[in-house]
Amino acid sequence: MNIAKYILAAALLALAAGCAKTESTAIAAGNPAAPAISVKLATAALRTMPVEIKTIGKVEAIASVQVRAVIGGTIIKAYFNEGDTVKKGDLLFEIDSRTYQEAVKQWEANLARDQALQAQSEAQLASAQAQEAFYGMQAGRYEKLAAEGIVSREQADQAAVEARARRTNVRAVSAAIDSIKATIRADAAALDNAKLALSYCSIKALIGGRTGDMRIKPGNLVKANDSDLVTIHQVQPAYVTFTVPEARLITLRQRIAKGGLPVSAAIPGDSLPDSRGTITFLDNAVDAATGTIRLKATFPNAETRLWPGQFVHVRVLLEEQANAVVIPAAALQNSQAGNYVYVLTAAETVEMRPVTVGTRLERDIAIDKGLRGGERVVVEGQLRLAPGMKVKAAS
Repeated sequence: MNIAKYILAAALLALAAGCAKTESTAIAAGNPAAPAISVKLATAALRTMPVEIKTIGKVEAIASVQVRAVIGGTIIKAYFNEGDTVKKGDLLFEIDSRTYQEAVKQWEANLARDQALQAQSEAQLASAQAQEAFYGMQAGRYEKLAAEGIVSREQADQAAVEARARRTNVRAVSAAIDSIKATIRADAAALDNAKLALSYCSIKALIGGRTGDMRIKPGNLVKANDSDLVTIHQVQPAYVTFTVPEARLITLRQRIAKGGLPVSAAIPGDSLPDSRGTITFLDNAVDAATGTIRLKATFPNAETRLWPGQFVHVRVLLEEQANAVVIPAAALQNSQAGNYVYVLTAAETVEMRPVTVGTRLERDIAIDKGLRGGERVVVEGQLRLAPGMKVKAAS
C-alpha cells in the first residue's frame, strides 16, 4: 500500500512539472518581455541549383566472352596467367594438334590422288575423242563404198557400229571425269574442314579485356563446346546500369535528345574524384512492377577504377535551376502537417512557416515555395522555439 502511495505522488509531481513547463512556454511565446532565446541563423540565398537524380548503379562489362574449346582434345599449354589483361587475337590455350595434323595430311593425299586420276581420265578422254573422230570418218567412207557396191553392206554396218561405240566411250570417259571432279571438290571441302579444326587447336581471345579464373588447367581433356575455360570481361569502356523513377522519363528523353546527358559515379570508400560518363541507353519500357526505367551510362574507365559487379553512387545532372531559394538543410523541420522552417520576423520573433522542398545538394536544400531570398531562418535551436518567441543570434 505504501509503495502505491509513493508511485501516485511521483506521478502527480511529474504532471505538475509538465504543466508548469507548458505554461512557461506559453508565457514566453506571448510575453514580449521574456528573455530572447539564443539560436543560430542563416540567410536564404538566391543561387543556381543543379537538379540531379541520385541513385545506386551497378558496373557491368561492356562485353563478356566465355571462352570454350570448339574441338575436343587435351590442353597442353596456357599462355596467360589468371587476371591478366589480354588483347583481341592473343593466344590463350593450345590443344594437342597431332590428330588434327594427320587428318589434314590424309585429306591432302586424297586430294592429290583424285587430281592425278582426273589427269589420267582427261588423257583417256583425248584418246577416246581421237578414236571417235577416226572411226566416224571410216564409217562415212564405208557407207559411200557400200553405196557404190565396192564393199558389202555388212562391212559398212560394222564400221557404223564401231563409230557409235567410240562415241559412247567418249561420253563414258567424260562422265568419269565429272565424277572425279566432284570427288575433288569433296576432298577440298574436307581438307578445308580439317585445316579449320586444326586452327581451333589454338584458342585465341575474341575480345580484349581482363581474364578471370582458369577453370580448366593444362593437362585436362576437354570436349567440344562442353564447358567454359575462362571468362574475359572488357572493362574499357564500362557500363553503369541504374534505374530512375518514371516521373523523370520526359525530362530524361528531352535531355538525351539534345545530345549527351552527363553522369558521375562515386565509388564508396574511394577518395579520388568521381568518374565521368554519358548516358548511352534508355530502356524501351517502364518496369510496371517498380515504376522505374532502366538506363546505362558509358564510362571510359581509363584507369579501370570501375569493376564489373561493383555498386556505385550515381548522379545524373538533369538541368540547373536559376535563382533558387537555398537554405541549409539543418533549417528544415517536419511535422505531421509537412515541412516547415522558423523564419525571423522584423520584431525579432520567429514564425513557423510551411515550405515546399525542392532539390537537395549535399548540406543545402532549395525551397520551391514558402520562402523568399534574403529572409533569415533558424538552423540550430529549433527544439526550444515556439511561434512568437523572441530570439537572438548566437555569437
